[in-house]
Amino acid sequence: MSMNLVTLLYLIASVCFIQSLKGLSHPTTSIRGNVFGMTGMAIAAFTTAALIVKLAGSATGLGWVLLGLVVGGGFGAWKAKTVEMTKMPELVAFFHSMIGLAAVAIAAAAAYEPWAFQITAKGGAIPGGNRIELALGAFIGAVTFTGSVIAWGKLSGKSKFRLFQGAPVVFKGQHALNAVLGLAAAFFVFGFWHSQSQMDFWIVIALGLVLGVTLIIPIGGADMPVVVSMLNSYSGWAAAGIGFSLNNSMLIIAGSLVGSSGAILSYIMCKAMNRSFFNVILGGFGGDAATAASGGGVQRNVKSGSADDAAFVMGNAETVIIVPGYGLAVARAQHAVKELAAKLTEKGVTVKYAIHPVAGRMPGHMNVLLAEAEVPYDQVFEMEDINAEFAQADVAIILGANDVVNPAAHVKGSPIYGMPILEAYKAKTIIVNKRSMAAGYAGLDNELFYMDKTMMVFGDAKKVVEDMLKAVE
Repeated sequence: MSMNLVTLLYLIASVCFIQSLKGLSHPTTSIRGNVFGMTGMAIAAFTTAALIVKLAGSATGLGWVLLGLVVGGGFGAWKAKTVEMTKMPELVAFFHSMIGLAAVAIAAAAAYEPWAFQITAKGGAIPGGNRIELALGAFIGAVTFTGSVIAWGKLSGKSKFRLFQGAPVVFKGQHALNAVLGLAAAFFVFGFWHSQSQMDFWIVIALGLVLGVTLIIPIGGADMPVVVSMLNSYSGWAAAGIGFSLNNSMLIIAGSLVGSSGAILSYIMCKAMNRSFFNVILGGFGGDAATAASGGGVQRNVKSGSADDAAFVMGNAETVIIVPGYGLAVARAQHAVKELAAKLTEKGVTVKYAIHPVAGRMPGHMNVLLAEAEVPYDQVFEMEDINAEFAQADVAIILGANDVVNPAAHVKGSPIYGMPILEAYKAKTIIVNKRSMAAGYAGLDNELFYMDKTMMVFGDAKKVVEDMLKAVE
């Protein structure tokens, strides 16, 4: 295999990745986007395997590569088959951590044996530019690894260790510590560039591992969707940095695509949650909202009803807007919701779905759930497209959502003031399904629940929706 052919195949793989990203930008083209992504990765993997044989002069080292492909591919296939939709955010965080760890491992191998990666001749010094690229790639990869591990723990919420719980961990001088760690890392990156000292290189990695922890621990569970996209961006930049060191155009392009798209998505998420993008990057956001008191301990009365009552109201409506939230995902009620919507449509009711960009626990969580249930795409609307219709809607039914419909976002002084929300409170009648009156991730009481036109229907979302469906029939 000639190097010209290798370059051409890597270019084709890169084009596939670009088309994949384009396809994944909308649910209707997401399947095509995934096909492009898988095709590009297959081309890149087989080209790399052939390149290894060419550079080594034999297939001796190829066995380790194939072993990695079998083990990693097998694990990925198993997780894709068995993972629950509610566990997707944890899985994504785990994948990001593995990408970061891979970047550290590759950078370390290249720093120790640069001749094996054709960075320099055997025994020769690594060029100064490559030293900076290796150190930065390893540093970003280390931050991504430990930061993603902390994010995984906060999303799963099962650990007894406080670091891995949803609540933020804050202490005095936290930002100053992060700044010192960042400056120290820059100093040792300079040291590695100046002397190619392996000690400096490993200190850079160690500082990155620590900084990944201190950046993520002050962030509460309410802000994890932004953290997931932010770490996705970090993993891309780490891969791109290593790509420059290895002179691998495909890795540079793929890493840059992931890094830039993740950064753009993080910015969009920040706007949706009224957060500062720079505070996200510095790991200093989310504390106020996550630690807010819930309702001040005062018991308040709500108007509650049954699934039959809710079904009667929806059956006599002209327009119903469904607002899915994390409670729907936990109950796996998306299929039942689709059946309910279909039955209402048969009765002449216009049904639409309203999606908040950060509903659930990761960007696009609700879109994926509805797509899994094969909800027609023309019924699904983003927040900016559906908000103007709530005032004319006869019924807004909220299934397990809380913070994304909380009118407190319009109240100055509220921890979520300024956060764009789905304006379900404007609907003529509001039906809210929750297991209990517990607060959402932001820890805030929701005035929507106490409005005169609101009916609370308590219980598991799937069971409640199924009961509604029977009553509508």
